[in-house]
Amino acid sequence: MTEAKKLYVKTYGCQMNVYDSERMAEALGAQGYAQVDTAEAADMILLNTCHIREKAVEKVYSDLGRLRPLHDAKPDLKIAVAGCVAQAEGAEILRRQPMVDLVVGPQTYHRLPMMMDAVGRGERVLDTEFPQEDKFAHLPKDRRATRGPTAFLTAQEGCDKFCSFCVVPYTRGAEVSRPAERLLREARDLIERGVREITLLGQNVNAYHGAGSDGSEWGFARLIREMAKIDGLDRIRYTTSHPNDMEDDLIAAHGDCDKLMPYLHLPVQSGSDSILKAMNRKHTADSYIRLIERIRTVRPDLLLSGDFIVGFPGETEADFQATLDLVATVGYGAAYSFKYSPRPGTPAAERAMVDPAEADDRLQRLQALVTAQQHATQDAMIGRVVRVLFEKPGRMPGQITGKSEYLHAVHADGPLGLVGQIAPVEIIASQNNSLTGRLIG
Repeated sequence: MTEAKKLYVKTYGCQMNVYDSERMAEALGAQGYAQVDTAEAADMILLNTCHIREKAVEKVYSDLGRLRPLHDAKPDLKIAVAGCVAQAEGAEILRRQPMVDLVVGPQTYHRLPMMMDAVGRGERVLDTEFPQEDKFAHLPKDRRATRGPTAFLTAQEGCDKFCSFCVVPYTRGAEVSRPAERLLREARDLIERGVREITLLGQNVNAYHGAGSDGSEWGFARLIREMAKIDGLDRIRYTTSHPNDMEDDLIAAHGDCDKLMPYLHLPVQSGSDSILKAMNRKHTADSYIRLIERIRTVRPDLLLSGDFIVGFPGETEADFQATLDLVATVGYGAAYSFKYSPRPGTPAAERAMVDPAEADDRLQRLQALVTAQQHATQDAMIGRVVRVLFEKPGRMPGQITGKSEYLHAVHADGPLGLVGQIAPVEIIASQNNSLTGRLIG
C-alpha cells in the first residue's frame, strides 16, 4: 500500500480562509495527501494567505524565507501559496521565490488536483483567474476535514461595496451567492458528522441572494430559516455583515428564529460621517445607531461586536471623538480596532496619512474604551446561566471549554463526555477574554 503524502497547511486571516483551507486539504486528499501538524513532517506546504492587514505581503515572504532551510534539506518538498496575497501578487511570488511551485487564488483552488499533476511534471503553476464555473461544485462533497462540534460554511463570496480602504473586491471578486440547496446539503452532511453549530461565512454574508430550492431567489433570512429546520443543528451564526444589507426579514429572524444566536458582528469602521463618506461606506453613524436599536428591539440580549479603523486619511480629532461617542452610545461586547494601513491599489492608499504617533494614540484610546465595555459585558454575565456548547478539553486537568450563546469562551470542570454537547452553566467568574462557569446538574 502506498504511503500517504503529507500536507501541512498554514492559514492566515479570517474564518473564510479557515474554511478554504479545509476545502483545499480535501481537494488535495484526492491526490493522496494527508494533513500533518508541522511543516517539518510535510511533503507539501500550503500557505493560505490574507491581504487585509498591514504588511500582509511582507509576512508571507518572511514565512517563505523561513522555509528555505527546510526546502534546501528536502529538495522534493512542494510549496504552494494560496489566498488573497497569491491573488494580488501572482507571478511576483514565483519570480521572487524560485522554491515556490504553485500560486493559486481563492477562486481557483478547486483545480488543485490538476495543478499538482502539472507540478509533478516539473512545471511551476500560476492560476489567479476568476473562472466562470462554480468552484464549490467541483470540490469533494465529503467534508472529511471537519473537526469538532462547530463548522464554517461559506454561503457568499466577494464584495461589490468597494470601500476605499479594502482590497477584497480585487482579490475575491464580485459578490456571488451559492445555491441554497447546496448549502443545505452541505449543512446536513456536517450535522451527520457531529457538528452542532454552523457559522455561515461571506465577505458580506448578509448580502446573500441565492437560488432557492423552489426556483425563487432566497434572501439571507430565508436561508437561515430553512437551515434552522435541519434536525440536529442547534446553533446558527454568521459573519461578516454590512449595515446596508440588514434587511427587515433578517432583523425579524433575530427575534423569532431560536437557533440564530444572540451575537452579531456588524462593522461600522468610524463614527464620523465625513470619514464614512471618504471610506465609501454608504451609511451614516446615525443610520447605524438606528439599525442597532431596531435589532435590539427584537433581541434585547444581543451581544454586538464591530470593526473600527482609526487614523484613516483625513481623520481629525473631532472625527475620532465621533467614533468614541458612537462606541459609548452603542455599547459593544467585543470589538476589533486597527490603525489604518494603506492597501496598494485602493483609492485611500493615494491620500495623505495621519501622523503615525497620533494614530497610535487614538488606537490606544479606542481600545481602552472597547476593552472596558467588553469587561463590563463579561462581568454582567456573573450569576447568569448560559448554555455552553463544549468543544474540547480545557487547559487544566478535568476542565472542558466551549462557547456560550453570546460567543463567550467558557470553561468549567466537567467530563470529556460533554464535548459536543450543550449544557447549562452558571457563570461564576470573568477573566480578560473568557468566563469561568459551574455545570448545573
